[in-house]
Amino acid sequence: MAQMTMLRTSLEKTGPTYTYKVVLLGSTSVGKSSLAYRYVKNDFKESLPTVGCSFFTKILNLGVATIKLEIWDTAGQEKYQSICHLYYRGAHAALLVYDITNEETLSRAKLWLRDLEKEFLPDEIVVALVANKTDLAAEREVTTEEGEEFARTKGLLFMETSAKSNHQVKDIFMAMAQELLRREQEKTSPPCPPRGSAVELGDSRGRTGCC
Repeated sequence: MAQMTMLRTSLEKTGPTYTYKVVLLGSTSVGKSSLAYRYVKNDFKESLPTVGCSFFTKILNLGVATIKLEIWDTAGQEKYQSICHLYYRGAHAALLVYDITNEETLSRAKLWLRDLEKEFLPDEIVVALVANKTDLAAEREVTTEEGEEFARTKGLLFMETSAKSNHQVKDIFMAMAQELLRREQEKTSPPCPPRGSAVELGDSRGRTGCC
């Protein structure tokens, strides 16, 4: 469960703050580091090699709550996989990133998903499939429909992005944060009473509506 703290101002208490661990997974050179850097720094760097894992933070105000994302960017090289396996333990969300110009990277993302499925139950982690490098559409090897279909069959969020052109980078992180918050609210909301169990005071007729 996410860590939660309560923020206070001098006048009133604001909504809760939830802290979530987010991991970026995928093959080397698919643009994981560039996506994280674009999202957190609103800047783009052509080459951001990652050795092991690197770490970013981002705070979002969603009105009813504040979300703090702790973003772990993992190296995609095979030799680091055993190390990075330790980093996604305890994660609340994962972005599986592939390069639309390299079909093999989608296959690799599917293998990362298998690892996650071994580590987490379906309701324990939010997973998004991210098709990066839409700025290279002329070199595309993976169609939008192929990514959408795989995401649909696995119940994943899906979005095509470009760290270089800043296409939908904020959108995929926001969609993930909103889904995390939705699940958090479901866990903390009171359960509905059994149908027909609620009775009006002074009225002998039972109500069958819920919540």
